[in-house]
Amino acid sequence: MINPPFPSWPDIAPQLIAVATGRAPADMVIRGGIWVNVHTREALPDHDVAIVAGRIAFVGPDATYCTGPDTAVIEADGRYILPGLCDAHMHIESGMLTPAEFARAVIPHGTTSMFTDPHEIANVLGLEGVRMMHDEALMQPVNIFTQMPSCAPSAPGLETTGMEISPEDVAEAMSWPGIIGLGEMMNFPGVSGADPKMLAEIAATQRAGKTVGGHYASPDLGPAFAGYVAGGPADDHEGTCEADAIARVRQGMRSMMRLGSAWFDIESQITAVTQKGLDPRNFILCTDDCHSGTLVNDGHMNRVVRHAIDCGCDPLVALQMATLNTATHFGLERDIGSITPGRRADIILSSDLRTLPIELVIARGQIVAKDGKCLVDCPHYDWPDSARNTVHLGHTLTTTDFEIKAPEGANTARANVIGVVENQAPTKALQADLPVLDGLVEGADGVCQIALVERHRATGDVTNGFVSGFGYDGAMAMASSVAHDSHHMIVVGTDRAQMALAANRLAEVGGGVTVFKDGRELALVKLPIAGLMSDSPATEVAAKAEEMMQAMRTCGCDLNNAYMQHSLLALVVIPELRISDLGLIDVRKFEKIDLLEPQI
Repeated sequence: MINPPFPSWPDIAPQLIAVATGRAPADMVIRGGIWVNVHTREALPDHDVAIVAGRIAFVGPDATYCTGPDTAVIEADGRYILPGLCDAHMHIESGMLTPAEFARAVIPHGTTSMFTDPHEIANVLGLEGVRMMHDEALMQPVNIFTQMPSCAPSAPGLETTGMEISPEDVAEAMSWPGIIGLGEMMNFPGVSGADPKMLAEIAATQRAGKTVGGHYASPDLGPAFAGYVAGGPADDHEGTCEADAIARVRQGMRSMMRLGSAWFDIESQITAVTQKGLDPRNFILCTDDCHSGTLVNDGHMNRVVRHAIDCGCDPLVALQMATLNTATHFGLERDIGSITPGRRADIILSSDLRTLPIELVIARGQIVAKDGKCLVDCPHYDWPDSARNTVHLGHTLTTTDFEIKAPEGANTARANVIGVVENQAPTKALQADLPVLDGLVEGADGVCQIALVERHRATGDVTNGFVSGFGYDGAMAMASSVAHDSHHMIVVGTDRAQMALAANRLAEVGGGVTVFKDGRELALVKLPIAGLMSDSPATEVAAKAEEMMQAMRTCGCDLNNAYMQHSLLALVVIPELRISDLGLIDVRKFEKIDLLEPQI
């Protein structure tokens, strides 16, 4: 059941005033801390914070006058009193967790607000899947705002998804209580080309007075970019260099700089603030994609803020980028993002601004975590069978399904190859001359096979290709039912028999990630919900994910967070080369190309 709406500022204004003027006692007082004011970028010692009904009533040097006999008093002991951290752009499904378990994982890291785009589940289950994510989000003790996915499919005509999102779906969702705006508009050629469907979705969002999320994954900052900005997206997280960040903020967009499990784009862009001196209020920090291992072992938005500081950003500026800037961007500056009267009492106590240890977390006026432990319940949605049975292959796969036939009489074949780039979402469009054995093209010299297996409609279709950069050796295969954004099944391997074993295994368990070597399964992460998520605790999923990544290393792959690279090989809206159920896609031109080049 969705929780009742959290009381608004007007709802409890009389209580706030009564506490602030000393006519009534606060529910809670935090006493004797350093108030980090992100509005003014000041750290003010010897301040108290008074809270009533889950909101902040007073901040000042002495809250004694609004402290009663039943007021809970927390001694800050000179520690910093910080606003709860906000993740401006993220996909819960990338953590392999449901909203409840994702919340349980990040609350101890000080994240109290998340702006989530569930376009992964939208591609599998459509509007109904979005509603399930939205409803579980509203059950949580922290703020999870949902962006209605905009692009399912992400690139119409270049992929086939399980379900599609329409402008009518977007218009309907804008009336839901937890919808904050439109998710990233990934079909950037559609926006630049004034595609009526894309513009209708943007219009429905703007008419509702909500924020349109951006995704401009192209280095072209000419007329195509100008057209995209004119179309309405208000932010972008796909920048990878300083010029990208500057171009976006100069055009009135917010530049969202991300540090996920595999995307390291802050260091190369934050120089727009630290060196060029641009106004930091137009820059926002986010994660985009974090898997469970990162959340459990390294952190969430606290990790991002620490990284920004390590890249030369002033701590107060970095905190502003992870709190107030985000709130302002989504029209929530009067509700979250700072420790000031009327705002939700989302607060962190920390003893150091640079290393940012998260020692106590308060959300909506309740203590939710202390010293790395979550202290509250994160309720689960009752996921139906329709969300748990989503892997349909049509038939048991064999080695024949993964064969790539060479041109008649050829001894070698020139293939277009997807080149993985470590720590970045883009790939490279490469070519390689590959050997032919018994009429079939084989991988060689660091090039292994990739296959996309259709899993939504049981067509039995398999699209084959080649990929380089993983470093796999020996007879192995890795399969995943997480394949952004169409979420068919991606299988990468050096041996067709192993590839068939891995794919069939995922069909057997209802989705997840598996690694096979020499006929033996080395690791399995079960993701039964939409083939994307587990409702098991994050620690358990993270342990399984670590086994999976260790298995990848055992097979010869030493890339940082190589699983994330694997899962994005079907993302046909990020250059340069991707695979879909329709074939090999050149994202520079947004067109299908042949796997094998013609013989000369």
